[in-house]
Amino acid sequence: MKENTPYDLTSNEFKKAARKAIFAIIFFMLSYLLLFALSIGLVVLCGALGVGLIALKPSVITLGLGIGLIGLGVIVFVFLVKFVFKKHKIDRSHLIELKEEDAPLLYEEIRDIVDKVQTTFPKKIYLSHEVNACVFYDSTFLSMFFPVKKNLQIGMALVNSTSRTELKAILAHEFGHFSQRSMKVGSYVYTVNQIIFNMLYDNEGYGNAVHRFASVSGYFAFFVSIGVKIIEGIQWVLKKLYNVVNIQHLELSREMEFHADAIAVTVVGSQPFVSSLMRLDLANNAFDRTLGYYEQKISANIKPKNIYPQHRHIMHTLAQDTGVDFVNGMPQVTKEYLNHYNKSKLVIKNQWASHPSTEDRVEAITAGHFPQGDDNGEPALVLFGKADELQASVTELLFANVEYKGQVTFDEMESFVAEYQEDFKAGSFPKVFNAYYNNYNPSKFDVEQSTLTETILTFDELFGADKVDMIYSAVCLETDILTIKQIHEGDTEIKTFEYDGVKYVKTDIYELLPKLEKELLDIKAALAVNDESIYHYFKQEAAKNNSEDYFTEKYQTFLEFDKTYDEALSIYNKVADETSFIQFTTPFAEIRENLLKFARTESQLKIQMGNLLALPYVKIDAALKEKVDAYLSKHALNYFAGNSYNDDELDILFGAANAFKEILYQNYFEVKKSLLEEMARLHTDRIAI
Repeated sequence: MKENTPYDLTSNEFKKAARKAIFAIIFFMLSYLLLFALSIGLVVLCGALGVGLIALKPSVITLGLGIGLIGLGVIVFVFLVKFVFKKHKIDRSHLIELKEEDAPLLYEEIRDIVDKVQTTFPKKIYLSHEVNACVFYDSTFLSMFFPVKKNLQIGMALVNSTSRTELKAILAHEFGHFSQRSMKVGSYVYTVNQIIFNMLYDNEGYGNAVHRFASVSGYFAFFVSIGVKIIEGIQWVLKKLYNVVNIQHLELSREMEFHADAIAVTVVGSQPFVSSLMRLDLANNAFDRTLGYYEQKISANIKPKNIYPQHRHIMHTLAQDTGVDFVNGMPQVTKEYLNHYNKSKLVIKNQWASHPSTEDRVEAITAGHFPQGDDNGEPALVLFGKADELQASVTELLFANVEYKGQVTFDEMESFVAEYQEDFKAGSFPKVFNAYYNNYNPSKFDVEQSTLTETILTFDELFGADKVDMIYSAVCLETDILTIKQIHEGDTEIKTFEYDGVKYVKTDIYELLPKLEKELLDIKAALAVNDESIYHYFKQEAAKNNSEDYFTEKYQTFLEFDKTYDEALSIYNKVADETSFIQFTTPFAEIRENLLKFARTESQLKIQMGNLLALPYVKIDAALKEKVDAYLSKHALNYFAGNSYNDDELDILFGAANAFKEILYQNYFEVKKSLLEEMARLHTDRIAI
């Protein structure tokens, strides 16, 4: 890469991060060499004592003690050097190798990137199913000293979500990580991290070998126990080193991401790269929903032959539903669009993040004065030759481990679109309310006692952008307040943060928190007034066509179920909390005591289930009802007998509890939607008149 890259390795941020990383490596190496020297001394000492003991008085006892002593030194030494022989091999079972004959245009595009970035062509190119691209390689300790050829992995869902130029920008970013010799610092820090991780957590094979040695003789076991104590002390030191090295590694990683971004936009231009970055969350959300859709089809033995047309359809549906504009047939997510939903003023520097936020990356690109670039919108799929066949192959591999109980039927696109659109509509609220109710439920108030105290606003005023902004502000404020409380209570390692452009430390929270809580209360009070005005607005509209009683009943039903929902969900959460001990090893006496306490909560759960099933408007899926009925039909369940849990009866309890929660969720949505549809009908009738 040319030295005049706008964001190059001479930037103060990168140099600072690189220096810290180098110091962390040096600190680790000095600490490790000291531990290594001590382990050599221990090996020599234990060896001399062991041989001397055996030579002094040869016998079975001295032989066992001598070998145990020698083993003590060896197991500590091996612990410190075993990482040298560890190979970090990437699992490729979910990947399909892509040959040049499969995608000649892609290979041509990659050669152009390699030439411009001045790096090497990947060893192999693989296709995966997800919204992602990365460069990977199998590494060993020797990778610090000898170059290793990298492999390129391209996610087919990413290809499905980008234009040709956007994909080129993303691939240029990946190759940008290896375009500078100075980037070797990042590789060193990564390897050091892997070394420490290996000694801290990757000890299964080593532990088994030590256990086998200890099981040979009681003498051996005695010395192994001493060795384990020494190793635990070494691991305590390593944990401290790991935190230091890892923090510096992550800080350098974030700076390396900025650098790779700069390379990408220098090769392709800022506009295509930014547009692809901004769309990634939408593409990921759509792919998760696509997978979720077909997960529900497993019981019906239905799967897609090619999942990617469905993925694209869902991505476009989500974009259209939330008002995202389309450019060249692709959703164009903008910063202004994201800011419409994110009203948070809290900024926390996450020292444990390996990547900067999308917002920070876009801001750095915008400030870098890069060429804008051009994108004619040609889809990235054109680079892949027989794209349909490749997508089908990736899809087949994606579903290879799914177990179907009958003859599998491939889902046709036409039937998918019809069913998904029907499901999407059934799971959505009327659009006429400007998304006012998408993340908000009407405030509670006494319908019978409520009177109109102010002039009724117009429909557009009641559901205007300012009212919707208040909702998103309240949602973000609640999240910000919760996070700040966690900082204050010491639940996080965060020491400083920014709020609304002002820097705060933990001691400032006493002053900040009451202000935010008052602001939240003021917003909620304003929304409550608006909700009551909405009620009276539609009550008057209903009176015009003699449906006032029907509307009032709908509203009252929602408010009553809202209260039932809160009470029932509280009991469900209490059940989950009081039975959480079952997941852990617990003394028998404590298990029995916990179950006796739970009996009181269980009786409340049964009452709530009965009350829910008795409500005349509640709709219950047959499979969910079967689980609840199976539980309620049992007079008493014995969850623990003798010295073991009764798994069958626990399954009945948890199956019913989870079904109960699902019934609550489904019916809350349906009751709320029923009210909103009646309000939408009243509004439509008014317009028609």
